[in-house]
Amino acid sequence: MKRISSRIGAIAESATLAVDAKAKMMKEAGRPVVLFGAGEPDFPTPDYIVEAARQACGAPRFHRYTASAGLPELREAIAAKTRRDSGYRVDSHQVLVTNGGKQAVYEAFATLLDPGDEAIIIAPYWTTYPEAIKLAGGVPVAVTTDEGTGYLADVAQLEAVRTSRTKLLVFVSPSNPTGAVYPREQVAEIGRWAVDQGIWVVTDEIYEHLTYGDTGFTSIVTAVPELADQSIVLNGVAKTYAMTGWRVGWLIGPRDVVKAATNLQSHATSNVCNVAQAAALAAVSGDLTAVAEMKTAFDRRRQTIVRMLNEIPGVVCPEPRGAFYAYPSVRGILGRELRGRCPSTSAELADLVLTEAEVAVVPGEAFGTPGYFRFSYALADDDLVEGVQRIAKLFAEAQ
Repeated sequence: MKRISSRIGAIAESATLAVDAKAKMMKEAGRPVVLFGAGEPDFPTPDYIVEAARQACGAPRFHRYTASAGLPELREAIAAKTRRDSGYRVDSHQVLVTNGGKQAVYEAFATLLDPGDEAIIIAPYWTTYPEAIKLAGGVPVAVTTDEGTGYLADVAQLEAVRTSRTKLLVFVSPSNPTGAVYPREQVAEIGRWAVDQGIWVVTDEIYEHLTYGDTGFTSIVTAVPELADQSIVLNGVAKTYAMTGWRVGWLIGPRDVVKAATNLQSHATSNVCNVAQAAALAAVSGDLTAVAEMKTAFDRRRQTIVRMLNEIPGVVCPEPRGAFYAYPSVRGILGRELRGRCPSTSAELADLVLTEAEVAVVPGEAFGTPGYFRFSYALADDDLVEGVQRIAKLFAEAQ
């Protein structure tokens, strides 16, 4: 008899967290590793949010179970914040507060997908999407994009993979891992296609506030209002408010879907930590001043890393328009001798970079597109420059 079920045994470890864990172990051992791996802001959570959590610790109400769907005042605030930030009007009964964005992702797929249902994902994709789809019994179907199109998919590509089993499309803008942001016209075109084909859209909007220059964020349910009854919006406080460790996310959708997902959560985790919910309430109810300050720093780092990466022979990096990731092609380095090795994949090259240059990056294999690296530029400016300089020096030896 097998000790591990086939369903759980088939789940791949999170590549981003695995790289981050290995790099941190090296750092703890005294090695000067520069970490471009994990996608989290390097800023502390704003003080007013932390203070809200401190006060919540002393409130007896929060020492007990609360509603599985989330604190009523937080659900109301998330509905108000959604109207403010994207123009999408929902009521609090359409909101489910979850233990981080990942739980929202899984619960969306588990609620919509039956065994064998297909879910279209656009590669490069965040490493968790296909694993959560498979765990829910679905079949991920990838549409591959590259730097030539700025990592954007069009309706023709989506239509080419649609079958009678297609149940949903995962739509992400701004994107992890590429930083790609879809223009409003293209968002609307994809949304209208989904409506016409009767396909659900699960849209991850967790990077909605992180766009740069004249690039703006467009919610697909705002661009195509008739899509609202067949869409789920995923979001959370992690990226916008530097709260990755607080673990508060949410999903928004039609009432019947939210009710079903709430039933699932009631058996899986009950309510989200009340103290963290109080902190999230302060975050989404406040202004975006702290967000603007972080965004200014990210934009500066974005311009620096793109310039430096494109100066390395064999590396091609399109300009990311959102989030805090750069996703360059490193195919020009593969197959060349480097420090006695000849890496043929980006995974092998990333391991070499970590070992020889003491720089942690995540290889494209984790995101469905081998031949690329993902860099998170949510780290100190000096560390960013030092890390890319080390890679440039190492790659200069390639023969």
